[in-house]
Amino acid sequence: MPLYKRKPFALLDPPQDLDPNELVFQIRFTKEMFRDYQEYLKRLNLYRKRVWTCKTSGKTNLTYEEALVSEHRAVEKVQQFPKELMAPVLHMVQYSTLGIDKLVNNIYSKLQEGYFEGLELHGKKDESVFACKILKVLEDGEATLYEVGWLDRDKKVTGTSTVKAEDLIRKKPPLSRHMIKVFIRDSTSRNFPWVVHETLAKKHGISTQPPENFENIKKRKGTENGTMGNMKKLKRGEENPTKNVVKYPIDDLLVQPSADDPILTKRPPLSTEFRVPMDCVGDFLMVWDFCSSFGRFLHLSPFSLTDFENALCHKESNIVLIVEIHAAIFRLLIKDEGEYFTVMQNKKRNSKITLVKWTEYLLDFLEMDNREKFSKALITTDIREKLDERIEQQQALRATKREETRKKKEEQELGKDESEIKERNQKHILGNCNGKHKSDSLKGEHKGKDKDKEVEKKKPEETQVHSNENLDREIEKLSIRTSSLGKDRNYNRYWLFRREGRLFVESSDSKQWGYYTTKEELDALIGSLNQKGVRERALKRQLEKFYQKISMALEKRTKDIAKRSYSKRLCCDGPLVFGPNLGITQHGIPQIRKQVEGDLI
Repeated sequence: MPLYKRKPFALLDPPQDLDPNELVFQIRFTKEMFRDYQEYLKRLNLYRKRVWTCKTSGKTNLTYEEALVSEHRAVEKVQQFPKELMAPVLHMVQYSTLGIDKLVNNIYSKLQEGYFEGLELHGKKDESVFACKILKVLEDGEATLYEVGWLDRDKKVTGTSTVKAEDLIRKKPPLSRHMIKVFIRDSTSRNFPWVVHETLAKKHGISTQPPENFENIKKRKGTENGTMGNMKKLKRGEENPTKNVVKYPIDDLLVQPSADDPILTKRPPLSTEFRVPMDCVGDFLMVWDFCSSFGRFLHLSPFSLTDFENALCHKESNIVLIVEIHAAIFRLLIKDEGEYFTVMQNKKRNSKITLVKWTEYLLDFLEMDNREKFSKALITTDIREKLDERIEQQQALRATKREETRKKKEEQELGKDESEIKERNQKHILGNCNGKHKSDSLKGEHKGKDKDKEVEKKKPEETQVHSNENLDREIEKLSIRTSSLGKDRNYNRYWLFRREGRLFVESSDSKQWGYYTTKEELDALIGSLNQKGVRERALKRQLEKFYQKISMALEKRTKDIAKRSYSKRLCCDGPLVFGPNLGITQHGIPQIRKQVEGDLI
C-alpha cells in the first residue's frame, strides 16, 4: 500500500450497520465508502495531494492513485526476478544496516564477482562457448570448482560438466541495480536494519534469528540521525557541531544573528510627508494609478501624483483637475447605460458635464443606494473591453518575443556550424598552399574575412538586444496592474508606480505609508535586506532586477523638482501671459491646465 509521508497508511473500514440499499459515496481506487459527502470530499482531496510514496519503488511526490500504479508496475518487475537469485540476495539483505543505495551497490558487485548455484552464464567447452547454469559449487581444498549444466535454446539441461572459474564467462550483469532495489523494498518489512518478510525467509531458508547486537543497532539509529548534521559540520570545520544545520532561506522572523552574517547597512528612515490624511494614502495612490493607466482612454491629459495631491487639497486652486477626473468617470458610467445612466434620464440631466454644474452629477451619484459597486470604474463594459484588448496585445508581444528568441538561437546554431565548416576548409587550403608568400597572403585574406564575419555577427546580436528591449518596453506600456515588488521581514510591501519617481512602502496593516526619493536611500535599503529570510531575499532580487529603472525614476523626479523650483523663481519677476487656450502661462511656462468655464467634453 502507498505510504503517506513515508509512513504506512490504513484505509477506513466500511460504515457500521450499512444497509444494502443505502446510497453511499465510494472512492473508486480504494473502495472506501462514506455516508457524508463532505467526509468523502475531504478524503478524496487527501488522495489527490502529492504526499504519497510508492512503497515498492520508493518514488515520492505522487498522488495516491499514481503510487498504486507505481506499486503495480514494481510488483510486475519483482515477478521477473530470477528465482535462483532470490536466496543469495535475501541472505545479503537480512539484518543489513546499509542504506538502500549502498546495499544495492554491494549486492550488485557481489553478483558480478561471485558464482553461486542457479546462476545462468556461459562456459567454455571443447574450445567453444555455450550457455550453462551452475548446479553446484564444489570446494576442493583451496580450489573451487563448479558443476554446470549445459543449456539448449529452451534452457533445458542437456549435459553436465565440472569447470574452473576461469572457464566461466559473464556476458551481461545478472540483474540491474533498479531491479535489485525494487526487489529489496518489496521483500522487506523494515529498513534499519533490513528485515526480510518472515514468509520469504522461511521459504528460502534464511535465518530469522536477530544478531546479538540487534537491539544496539536499533538504538544507534536515532543517535546517528541526530548527529548526521553535526558530522557534516565537523567535516567543514565549523564550530558548535551540536547545533542542527539550518537550511536558508527560512521565514524572516525566525532568522537569528550569527557570526557568519554579512554586514548589513542601516535601513534608511522613510519620508512620510503626504498632504492627504495617512488613512487615505492607499486609496489616493490607487485612484491616481488608475487614471494614469487609462488616462488616454478617459481623455485625461497626463498629470503627476503631486498635481493630483495639490488638487485634492485645493492648493493653488487647481479645481479643474478634480472636475476633469470626475467628468471622465461620469461620462464612462453614462456611456455604459447602466443604473447611473437611468438616474440621469429620470432627472433629465444633460449628458454634457460642465465646470459649473459638475457637482450636480456628483450629488446624483452619492444619492444612489448601491453606489458602492460603482466605486471602481472597472465594472464598465468599455473598461473591461480595454483590459481584454491590452491583455491580448501583451500576449501577442510576448509570443513575438519568444519567436524572435527562438529564431535567433537557430541562426546562432546554424552560423556556428557554417563557421566550423569554413574554418576546416580554410585550414585545408592553407595546408595545401606552396610557398610562404602564398600562405601568408591567404592567411591575411582569411583573417580579413573572419573580421568581417565577426562584425556581421555582432550586428544581428545588437539588433536582437534592441528588439527585445523595445518589446519589453511595449509590454510594460500595456501593463494594467501595478504589483508590489515584494515584502520585507515585517511584511511591509514595496511599490513602484509608473510615471512616479518614488519608491513607496506600505505597512502590513495598510494603515501607514512612506517613501524613498533618492538613489542613496535605495542603495541603503538593498544593503539592509537579509538574504537568509525568504521575503527579504525575494525583495532584494526584485530591487536588483529593476535597479536601473528605479534609479532613473528617482533621479528624474529630483531633477524635475529642481526645474520647477527654478521656474517658480523666474515667475516672481515676469508678467502673466494668456495663451491661445486661455491657459495661464509665465514666460511660456504652463501654470494651470486648460481651464474654461464651458463644456469639458
